[in-house]
Amino acid sequence: MAPALEVADIFRRHGEAFRQARAGHLGGVERRIMGAITACRTAVLGGHVEQCDDCGATRIAYNSCRNRHCPKCQGLARAKWLADRQAELLPVPYFHVVFTLPAPLGEIAFQNKAVVYAILFRAAAETLATIAADSRHLGAQLGMTMVLHTWGQTLQHHPHVHCVVPGGGPSLDGTRWVACRPGFFLPVRVLSRLFRRLFLQELENAFGAGKLRFFTNLANLAEPQAFARRLRELQRLDWVVYAKPPFGSPEQVLAYLGRYTHRVAIANSRLLSLADGKLRFTWKDYRADGKTKVMTLDADEFIRRFLLHALPDGFHRIRHYGFLANGFRGDSLALCRRLLEARVTSAVREPAADNHTQGDRPLTAADFAICPDCGGTMRRIAVVPRFCNPQPFSCDTS
Repeated sequence: MAPALEVADIFRRHGEAFRQARAGHLGGVERRIMGAITACRTAVLGGHVEQCDDCGATRIAYNSCRNRHCPKCQGLARAKWLADRQAELLPVPYFHVVFTLPAPLGEIAFQNKAVVYAILFRAAAETLATIAADSRHLGAQLGMTMVLHTWGQTLQHHPHVHCVVPGGGPSLDGTRWVACRPGFFLPVRVLSRLFRRLFLQELENAFGAGKLRFFTNLANLAEPQAFARRLRELQRLDWVVYAKPPFGSPEQVLAYLGRYTHRVAIANSRLLSLADGKLRFTWKDYRADGKTKVMTLDADEFIRRFLLHALPDGFHRIRHYGFLANGFRGDSLALCRRLLEARVTSAVREPAADNHTQGDRPLTAADFAICPDCGGTMRRIAVVPRFCNPQPFSCDTS
């Protein structure tokens, strides 16, 4: 059986040509991503040797790169994050709301990722909090977990935030729990209009403070009059806010978060073949009821699209707001539980302390402590040192 195709294979075969063709335009973040994914679980990063106690068979287990853009390195981070979130779930329905930037704004976002993505988070959070606080709609404080995604199924740039929100919250005076109506969260049309206004106001402020930069086809937007015209055009567009049906249980909330929080632009499982410089991969066409289709791209174009979704160093793509904000989450959740008369009855189980994954789940001891030849116990007998060859990729895995 042929080994499964990975993003790393595409980088190994076609990455150097891609780097050379874009020598003057490829940023340091993108170069580090390519280097990390290429080196992941190879001799470049070192590892250890394991030997079977029974038959003496040996094998090498190489280390993971731990880069957050790597399709193979998200399993343990996801498991630990979900374990922490499990302790925070409340016994109420949860809703899923998606805030999406219109395509003309996506262009500005791509050239100003840190600034515009941060505005996207803040505007979405303020929109939810403002409408929820209005007694005509809910009259409550909300807690929100938000996850930034910047891709669509075909890897084009498509920035949006997924918000998972408990269906209610403490009243504004903190004396009682206010629940949403069954099956209904907040009116999406109202959310959309406020989101548009808040976002464009922040974008205008960022421009006035000199925080935005424009290049190539957007260079003219550096002129105040041209930027003002673009804002007016964006004001006339309908902005999409989508509220999905509520989750059926807290367990379904965790299952959903597990799929979305640590996802990268494309999973290795969607890659089909790489031959003659052409890559084939599966994608879901949501305009055709989610039908699975196959797309073929030049390897160069696939790499370009994959790197569209590189996040700036230090940028947090998972954020919490309202009563789930990091600074006072514990006290806020205690208040919510008191108001709901709920008790915490389950303990959080710590995940295994290893950085390997298998598919979409973290590897456990059973995955690598058992000899594949005889079923005996594999034990570490030696360390494999890192082997850093600067060509064709840097060993920097930050």
